[in-house]
Amino acid sequence: MLELIGAIFLGIVQGLTEFLPVSSSGHLLLGQYFLGLDQNRFGLSFDAAVHTGTVLAVVSFFWRDLLGMLRAFLRSLRGPDLSDTQQRMAYLILVATVPAGLIGFFFEDFFATVVRSPWVVVVNLVLVGALFMVGEAVGLKRRRASKLSMGEAVGIGLAQAAALVPGISRSGATITLGLFLGLRRDEAARFSFLMSVPITAAAALLSLGEATAEGISAYEALLFAAGCISSGVVGYLAIRFLLNYLADHSLRAFAYYRFGLAAVVAVLLILL
Repeated sequence: MLELIGAIFLGIVQGLTEFLPVSSSGHLLLGQYFLGLDQNRFGLSFDAAVHTGTVLAVVSFFWRDLLGMLRAFLRSLRGPDLSDTQQRMAYLILVATVPAGLIGFFFEDFFATVVRSPWVVVVNLVLVGALFMVGEAVGLKRRRASKLSMGEAVGIGLAQAAALVPGISRSGATITLGLFLGLRRDEAARFSFLMSVPITAAAALLSLGEATAEGISAYEALLFAAGCISSGVVGYLAIRFLLNYLADHSLRAFAYYRFGLAAVVAVLLILL
């Protein structure tokens, strides 16, 4: 029963932190570390389960946009027309997906082992929080995502790849780079959420496929389902909140949260 409650708790944490720019991987790692949860049951395969929930949350929230881009992409097979906003967005999303896909594929073991440390999370919480402050100060916040160049989309894709390191935050890194490129906050967030679908879905399916091939008991499947459902519901609500919030507010509140969390975790790591 305690593990089931832990699965639901971690699903809620994932749903909140996957979309709020505070690092889902960092929070999950810290939650597992301080709660003493079994890493065999709540390790990377469980991360995949809760990521599946957040993918479903994005698809549920943006299904009209995703369907429109899919139709536009299929039309483009007869000959791309990048003056078409939906076709351009479809190609921008595809281009932005490539860096994280390649880096995640070739360096999977590195990200799965070497950098999964609470101290790595602490450092990155502070570093990215500082970048929030700088991005807010220098970003023009006028452009729409559909006006990005393909090179800029690759840059945002590299920011997404950097978030494979716990504590950086996929949404935080991509939204911040969007600000540096002059995007409006809500446009940067929307692009960040849409570009998360292909890579997160692929990673979740791959991890779950590997776990299934090794065999999953009925109880472990229950834990996965609990995490997936809780992360999906909370993730949907988090998307709606953040898009509304960023229409009128800056990222500074999230930077202060990251600084505060880093300080608390550092103290706990030193004392415990």
